[in-house]
Amino acid sequence: MRKIAVGITGASGAIYARVLLSKLKALQPLPEVAVVMSDNAKTVWRHELGNDDYDHFGFRFFNRQDFTAPFASGSSAYDTLIVIPCSMGTMGRIAQGVSDDLITRAADVMLKERRRLILVPRDTPLNIIQLRNMTALTEAGAIICPAMPSFYSKPADFEALASTVVDRVLALASIEVPRYRWGE
Repeated sequence: MRKIAVGITGASGAIYARVLLSKLKALQPLPEVAVVMSDNAKTVWRHELGNDDYDHFGFRFFNRQDFTAPFASGSSAYDTLIVIPCSMGTMGRIAQGVSDDLITRAADVMLKERRRLILVPRDTPLNIIQLRNMTALTEAGAIICPAMPSFYSKPADFEALASTVVDRVLALASIEVPRYRWGE
């Protein structure tokens, strides 16, 4: 059974996290999913989505300072960490090896164990420091998948638009879900 950790930071783009959690919940067999959210992520979720139902998906939630969480150790069987949306501050700390909370510690574990780390930044424009952090992370083995939705599928609403990014993230995590593919 797959074990996936999801980190949600306070960057704008809570809809991406919501769509990801919904799609993970719908998978059969259901993977083991652990979630950690920053305090800012909860604030942004409430502001952008108008609710606080982030913990209604049935996944196990961990406090961002809980370094005893299984995915904070290389001995755990978690094979993927998806940080969605990933703030530039979080990305910078990961790139510099600063493990000051559970999200950055879990990212450090994924990199050192050569497991899948997928970071989904949403910020724009990007400065040279952010670009260098992305380069360093890519060189270290992370996958940077910016939240840049596609329009080929002619998404009908915001959720469908967010799904174009989330479906790509799931494919990068080797999780196949029905999705639009150009020319197919």
